[in-house]
Amino acid sequence: MVDVTKIALVVGASRGIGRAIALRLAQSGFDIWLTYKGNHTAAQEVKLEIEKLGRGCDLIAFDVSNYEETKAALEKRVEDSAPQVLVYNAGITRDNLLVWMTKEEWSSVISTNLDGFYNVTRTVLLPMLKAKRGRIVVVSSVSGVIGQAGQVNYSASKAGLIGAAKALAREVGKKNILVNVVAPGLIETDMTEGIPKEKILPLIPVNRLGRPEDVASVVNFLCTEENMYIHGQVIGIDGGLAI
Repeated sequence: MVDVTKIALVVGASRGIGRAIALRLAQSGFDIWLTYKGNHTAAQEVKLEIEKLGRGCDLIAFDVSNYEETKAALEKRVEDSAPQVLVYNAGITRDNLLVWMTKEEWSSVISTNLDGFYNVTRTVLLPMLKAKRGRIVVVSSVSGVIGQAGQVNYSASKAGLIGAAKALAREVGKKNILVNVVAPGLIETDMTEGIPKEKILPLIPVNRLGRPEDVASVVNFLCTEENMYIHGQVIGIDGGLAI
């Protein structure tokens, strides 16, 4: 019998990879706390899809880069009912060569992608520790593993997430909280619409871009598998791009 109290907090889930993760976890029996910044229409569409699967979905709109806003949106909620799963998927790009990169391009990416992880996880972690159970999955990127020209800010933020998750894994493993990272490669989302596929595909051994569902399936495994001994690891989902 499905445990109707299972909750997954999916941060950045109104579109793309986050949407696919939310839907896959809903299929696995989780009610979803879906966070997003401002695309109310997209968030509402995902909510309706989740409800069609027979699961509940709460929409929570806030800016993860703002600590006080994040705390106000989540603190009381997690005290009342700590989620079993946290998936941190929020992320933006502001690509530019470092020599031309503006302070705003640097700071906005770091504050959303990396500071946002602190803001959210800091708020959720204590209730998880009290419950002595949980799964945390951080969505990094192949750019955080091997680096990408024109993405010094993005690569720095995604590499920072890997370091943060590994350190957190050492802190909370004894409390039955498993922390892992997935590092997607080129996934067919709004963020990759403009890439020159004819130049990229020869670099990918499986000769195709990834789909959001490819990422969601791995995240779902990390969040639901009972026989789990994977902790503090980075799992590449890139078709072999980072071999």
